[in-house]
Amino acid sequence: MSTYTVAVRTLCAFTAREGDLDQGLGFGPSAQEGIEGHQWIASRRGEHYESEITLSADHGALHVRGRADGYDPRLGRLEEVKTFRGDLDRLPAQRRALHWAQARVYGAMLCQARGLESLRVALVYFDIDRQRETVIEQTHSAAELQSHLDRHCALFLAWAEQELAHRQARDAAMAALTFPHPQFRQGQRPLAEAVFRAAKSGRCLSVQAPTGIGKTVGTLFPLLKAMPGQQLDKIFYLTAKTPGRQLALHALGQLLPALDKPEPPLPPGTPRVLELTAREKACENPGAACRGDECPLAQGFYDRLPAARLQAVHRVRLDKTTLRGVALAHQVCPYYLAQELIPWSDVVVGDYNHYFDSSAVLRALAVEEDWRTALLVDEAHNLLDRARGMFSAELHGASLRSVRRATPRLKRSWDRIARAWQGWLKTRDATLAYQASDDLPDSLVEALRLSAADIADHLVHHPEALEGEVQQFFFDMLHVVRLADQFGPHSIVDLHQDLQAPTRDRMARCMLCIRNVVPAPFLRPSLALAHTATLFSATFGPPEFYADMLGLPDDRAHIDVESPFDAQQLEVHVARHISTRYNRRSASIAPMVALMARQYTQRPGNYLAFFSSFDYLDQVATAFATAWPDIPTWQQSRRMDESAREQFLARFEAGGQGIAFAVLGGAFAEGIDLPGNRLIGAFVATLGLPQINPVNEQFRERLESLFGRGYDYTYLYPGLQKVVQAAGRVIRTTQDEGSIHLIDDRYARPDVQALLPVWWDVPGRHTATSS
Repeated sequence: MSTYTVAVRTLCAFTAREGDLDQGLGFGPSAQEGIEGHQWIASRRGEHYESEITLSADHGALHVRGRADGYDPRLGRLEEVKTFRGDLDRLPAQRRALHWAQARVYGAMLCQARGLESLRVALVYFDIDRQRETVIEQTHSAAELQSHLDRHCALFLAWAEQELAHRQARDAAMAALTFPHPQFRQGQRPLAEAVFRAAKSGRCLSVQAPTGIGKTVGTLFPLLKAMPGQQLDKIFYLTAKTPGRQLALHALGQLLPALDKPEPPLPPGTPRVLELTAREKACENPGAACRGDECPLAQGFYDRLPAARLQAVHRVRLDKTTLRGVALAHQVCPYYLAQELIPWSDVVVGDYNHYFDSSAVLRALAVEEDWRTALLVDEAHNLLDRARGMFSAELHGASLRSVRRATPRLKRSWDRIARAWQGWLKTRDATLAYQASDDLPDSLVEALRLSAADIADHLVHHPEALEGEVQQFFFDMLHVVRLADQFGPHSIVDLHQDLQAPTRDRMARCMLCIRNVVPAPFLRPSLALAHTATLFSATFGPPEFYADMLGLPDDRAHIDVESPFDAQQLEVHVARHISTRYNRRSASIAPMVALMARQYTQRPGNYLAFFSSFDYLDQVATAFATAWPDIPTWQQSRRMDESAREQFLARFEAGGQGIAFAVLGGAFAEGIDLPGNRLIGAFVATLGLPQINPVNEQFRERLESLFGRGYDYTYLYPGLQKVVQAAGRVIRTTQDEGSIHLIDDRYARPDVQALLPVWWDVPGRHTATSS
């Protein structure tokens, strides 16, 4: 008889919750703070205290397992530790009932394991900001605790049997899965084989593979096939942007045609696919708190969840639209229904932050459930900047002044922060617009930490105060505190001062930032947690750069998939006579306009011209339109909404003519598909190097000290990656033909040409290399 394994927390979450959804105010402890809170409690117990005790119990086909937080054999007391922020007396009753359910299940398993006749069971609530614990204790006989465990197991058993049957059918179906097309595209088979080998050996794989080979299908197919053999519980497909999620869902529809069936019944074993979206995009009642007293979809959420969950798991494909339909049919919140469905899904498609962020739900569940997971990180070159953002935090002095006026009841807390901030500023040079440091402002961080507790207490009693600027500043200060606890050589502290601001209040014109430079220490544990991880992109090199920056393991594998495109498909031109350096841009405009017009008149069609900034773009676009008014032009603007972006792309009609002006690294430089003659050429009027400014110079210095490659890691590699991404818009299929003009004399340098795709026939590359 097969056994279904379930974690204690999952069991109790399934069987012991009722009533309203109550997500508090969103400022509870992070996962890292929770770990530190548990460590604090354990460090203050006696030498006989046992921490993280592995326990298990069986009930029919059900195997329950988990780790109890602590046990003191001398006191005969088992402890379940919960970290919190705010007023403990305001903890919702249903949440405390869930905590007791977990503690009693652990108690029952401990009594079984140790042969105990009775046990003291305690909930230990630890105030993460005040470093203070509150203990609530009950005493139970072993029989009472066993009855409690049996009751929860009985409530879960039917679901467990359903899940066992699904897993067995899923594994059988995936073992028999066939490739959805008559044959692999060129380069697609080597990619799929490499992903399968990485899954089989439990390794990390980095892949650089050109556009057009079908990377999405080529990475998903081998992992679906590997699910039974490698006993994979989940596949997490992570993307940087919404279009990436749509491509993944489309590819899964090709691989698993049953996903697109509108209604059950479905073929047995079809993997359940879940799409995660951001809360603000899934919310049906913006502005309402996620509590039953404010949102009707939170009211009675857990009472209606079982029916919604049961219907959802039989829909198989739970994209945003389908999920919303199920949620509203049962009057539950779509966003939190998606969170509840993660444990029962086989493939989860979401954003990078759903797994890599410090509060990421997928990573937290993977740890708790001990899942055997496979990661697919799409367009992985984007992970560097996204991760830097996740692990950086800003605090604005002007905002502190504003929130102090908005919430006078919190004046004492705001003043404590202001005094510490002003004290720190006295140690900084008042005449510099920017300055960086390797040292944290410890007194300010401590003031933020102490004030967080008082502010949280107030906000629990007055939730209406947590809105707008108050909410943003409070969350920002919590983020600063959390990052301060993990500060190291991977980050810097910098201070920005607006010396031109019309105020003499120095604090009001400054911004403090803990700025991440190397996210590797934060990402490495998340990558190691997965059984296998594949990171892939059309621009994912040099491999050592991304390994250093993203924390890829030493035993990783790397493949550079050969392009299916022929050099004859793409004419590559290098404009050595033009310099796009900042101090020579005025002189570059006239020859650039002439070059673009000459190419267009020789072969009319649709072109994209990329520039390093909107200012540069505007100058060239204006000059071009003046000199060549008969050639259609359109351009990207600074703040284009989704409708404007769609209109911009809609002008690239098959057989159309004109030149579109866009910014390198922007919305139209990657992730768009214009095959055939919808786009026949590109002009890249920049080397793509990030701007030389004080922040980037700090990055260069830090990366030089860590890796000895400061310039390359800060400027050259990120710049050329954007160039190749933009140029990659031209050739999308083996039938496409087009041209690229690389406009800058530095494109003639061997070190730059070495970073361009090997299949490009770059003028002078082979000569420069051989010499």
